[in-house]
Amino acid sequence: MNLALWLLRAGQSFPDAPAVGRGERILYSYGQFAERVARLAGSLRGRLGLAPGDRVMLAAKNSPDYLDLLYAIWHAGLVAVPANAKLHGAELGYILDHSGARVCFASEGLDAQIASHMPKGAEQLITVGSHYYRQLLAADALAIEPRAGDDLAWLFYTSGTTGRPKGAMLTHRVLSVMSHAYAAEVDAIAPGDPILHAAPLSHGSGLYVVPHVMRAGVNVVPESGAFAPDEIFHLFRAWPRSSMFAAPTMVKRLVDHPGDCDPSKLRTIVWGGAPMYVEDTIKALDRFGPRLAQIYGQGESPMTITTLSRAEIGERDHPRWRERLATAGRPFACVDVMIADAQDRAAPRGEVGEILCRGDSVMPGYWRNPDATAAALRGGWLHTGDLGAFDAEGYLSLKDRSKDLIISGGSNIYPREVEEVLLKHPAVRETAVIGRPDREWGEMVVAFVVGDVDASALDALCLAHIARFKRPKDYVFLDALPKNNYGKILKTELRALDAERARERSGGAAKKSA
Repeated sequence: MNLALWLLRAGQSFPDAPAVGRGERILYSYGQFAERVARLAGSLRGRLGLAPGDRVMLAAKNSPDYLDLLYAIWHAGLVAVPANAKLHGAELGYILDHSGARVCFASEGLDAQIASHMPKGAEQLITVGSHYYRQLLAADALAIEPRAGDDLAWLFYTSGTTGRPKGAMLTHRVLSVMSHAYAAEVDAIAPGDPILHAAPLSHGSGLYVVPHVMRAGVNVVPESGAFAPDEIFHLFRAWPRSSMFAAPTMVKRLVDHPGDCDPSKLRTIVWGGAPMYVEDTIKALDRFGPRLAQIYGQGESPMTITTLSRAEIGERDHPRWRERLATAGRPFACVDVMIADAQDRAAPRGEVGEILCRGDSVMPGYWRNPDATAAALRGGWLHTGDLGAFDAEGYLSLKDRSKDLIISGGSNIYPREVEEVLLKHPAVRETAVIGRPDREWGEMVVAFVVGDVDASALDALCLAHIARFKRPKDYVFLDALPKNNYGKILKTELRALDAERARERSGGAAKKSA
């Protein structure tokens, strides 16, 4: 089933209902949205000569045009390749080349960057909002192209901290299952309910466009096209019952912002992309009330592995409330989730292992990468690379990425556990824990900290809450932690910084001895 059918049906059933907003304004109704998409699809197939199955890259900032393009691509039977608009031109050129996209739509400013890195196979670069782009909206409407559930809909390129990004193949069925799971288990949507798209439409927020079209909600793009707490609070007032998808760093910025926000105007703030520390979750709950939900997923199983519901997060009188807040919730109904040992055998409850999942929300593989597909989906399970454990009630605790695990003196140390303790100190704003190579112990624990606090106070805090061998042996104080465009802390950069500091120390020691 073509995902664009949901828009076509909404246009028929609710032609006058608001569909797309910009800032405080309603831009157009569902009838108008469906008409714009059908005409733009006509240009994609006619004027641009694209055939069903062809890829179209979107390297654009958040805007209503992005929504038009995404649905026009599907309406025409094509495949969307949304790419992070904050990437370098060379990185965007790689995705354009690897995906085999024949056409690229880019925001003004990005178009010039991409132009200098255009691969030979790409035929046309079109600036979103240009006069030529507006002409594409004047074509005759195209009848929707039939699509099967296994047909490709979205190539989701991973942000990848190492190596080239891989294109997770998301089919119409995968995104359909994801949408039903969201509406059933994360955030119930009634016709007219808005969602604010302040996070990039190329990733999580864009995926949540789909269930809101499915239920005739309103997709609202901030006037700025980006995340600004002042504007978000203003839009919460202008669009009652709003939801928003956000990374934990965005939620933290909203909590810390002094602006006025009436929580009763909110429907749900859904966070994902990275775990949120318990202390930060409680602060968000104090600020916004029981209107928070968490999802855990990956691009390979988009937004759909486990979820911690609004009710569970808000149930303060539950005897295990704080313990539950430290988890990623329980598996979605549409997936099987298993904790596996090194031989991919199911680990006993309570033991830490790699998180595996399978179901109709999981990708069928990576685009043009059979080796990576075979490794990621061996045995019919998606190997997430994340470590976790189930408790007795079926709640999944995320430990860390397997590559972030610290092994010191033969004992496993999970950075998140140490980070949770450090964040109990009121002066610690951010922290990240890594392992430093050590001749005697294999690795030692090093904590990078943002905040005006003494190392001895942090030592005492750790000794009061965790085993002595887990406490950091060194504290490095920074003004800010390095993050990627989605707000994830880049531990690869912290390891590089730590290695550079080690070289400087050894160099200084060598000069002193000389």
